[in-house]
Amino acid sequence: MATSEQGVQRIGQWQPGRSVMGTCSRMLLFARTFLKFPAMLGSVIPSSRFLVNDVLSQVEWERARVIVEFGPGVGTMTQEVLKRMRPDATLVAIELNCEFVAFLQAQVPDPRLCVVHASAGEVRTVLGRLGLGRADYIISGIPYTNMPEAARREIVEESKRALGPQGALLIYQFTRTVLPYLESSFGSVRQGFQPLNVLPARIFHCTP
Repeated sequence: MATSEQGVQRIGQWQPGRSVMGTCSRMLLFARTFLKFPAMLGSVIPSSRFLVNDVLSQVEWERARVIVEFGPGVGTMTQEVLKRMRPDATLVAIELNCEFVAFLQAQVPDPRLCVVHASAGEVRTVLGRLGLGRADYIISGIPYTNMPEAARREIVEESKRALGPQGALLIYQFTRTVLPYLESSFGSVRQGFQPLNVLPARIFHCTP
């Protein structure tokens, strides 16, 4: 593996004998982390395929060269993004939890993935360290409801600044807490709803 900056790790090429993350180990790590830090995750269960498909159906994959994910956790959304994105695209996964960072670095063998130990509010700094321009998409499932108001506002504003002119912020949440912050920062906020997720989730598609 090649490290580009402190806290920024680019995943190396596939290595023989290296296994893709198993469902059991992924679920156990997610549940254990939820019990230790419930406010960090917001749910004891990773996102369902219904929610993942609804969120990712809003991405125009042909033009998406730089994609950022806030709070990748154990990689449920991450792996699906990697399946869909272009061979020459980059996915930057920004995660605060050290265990999740280590897990993704060890278990997701894709050279297009950069796993970063940082806060979502540092997104522009992270992109700069990696030598990347502004993001085409930011995908975020971090629990805005559990954050202090100042952190919530900072992340929303920094997300807008990190997006290109045609970029979009895609957020999925269990509540509408973040909606006023999105409406005050973005020119357009479209809403969706996925009832089959556990818990039922709201989806916000935000453009400058």
